[in-house]
Amino acid sequence: MAASVLFDAPGPATRRRHRIYTVVASAAILAAIGYALWKLNDDGQFEYALWEPFLTPDYLRALILDGLVDTVTMAVFAILGAVVFGFVFGVAKMSDHAFVRWPAWVVVEFFRAMPVLLLMIFVFFMWFISMQGSFLWIDQRSGFFSVVIALTCYNGAVLAEVVRAGVDAIPKGQAEAAYAIGMRKSQVMTIILLPQAVKVMLPAMISQMVVALKDTSLGYAVAAPGLTKVGQAIYKEFHNQVQAAIVLAVLYVGLNLLLTALATWIQRRFVGENKIDVVTVAAGIESQSRA
Repeated sequence: MAASVLFDAPGPATRRRHRIYTVVASAAILAAIGYALWKLNDDGQFEYALWEPFLTPDYLRALILDGLVDTVTMAVFAILGAVVFGFVFGVAKMSDHAFVRWPAWVVVEFFRAMPVLLLMIFVFFMWFISMQGSFLWIDQRSGFFSVVIALTCYNGAVLAEVVRAGVDAIPKGQAEAAYAIGMRKSQVMTIILLPQAVKVMLPAMISQMVVALKDTSLGYAVAAPGLTKVGQAIYKEFHNQVQAAIVLAVLYVGLNLLLTALATWIQRRFVGENKIDVVTVAAGIESQSRA
């Protein structure tokens, strides 16, 4: 067995010990799940009356057509806004001009440090104040935009750091070769570095998209539409908080799996393993300028 450069390959005793640990841990997890199911059954949480709302067409229609669609819509707007925010402020943080770099740094660090729920509430009440305290404007649209703006700013700030780290991960020789053949910094950034950095950034960007989708569940605090809002209305009427939580969790897990699969397909389809050839790009730019 070939030894790793980081650690020696485990011997027979170590492999046997690892198998024992795996069996013990699996047994403990199964025991915990069995105990939880037994307690739920003992408390009557599996009674049909508590699960009936999620099998009733009217409630399913509200849960899927209203809650699911609103959740996906908020997530899509927030993700698109966060990507634009991240690229703009990520590139601005790498600017050679201090009057661009430092304000971008302040904005990114502020929104990264701000708890997203607090940010939603802050945006919501700023909306309320801007409408001169009129409760006529405090409806689901107010909550909707509060969630989208808060998630855009928070996740955009995180993606700005991802963009900066992705560009820094590109070998310095790429930029040096581009400068050596006469390319300007804006060309180096947009044509050479960013296209290669996207490949490095995509796993982190996919992870942040999942975070944005999950954080839409916090919108219930500002009366925003979505799955948690519909689920809240259901369990308040039928007093089935456990069942509502389980159903909402299953829906969120399914959405996150679909989002991850879609983002992974986009990565393989449009990024793949291709790399930027600086000399070829520069030749193309030169030929276009001559034409």
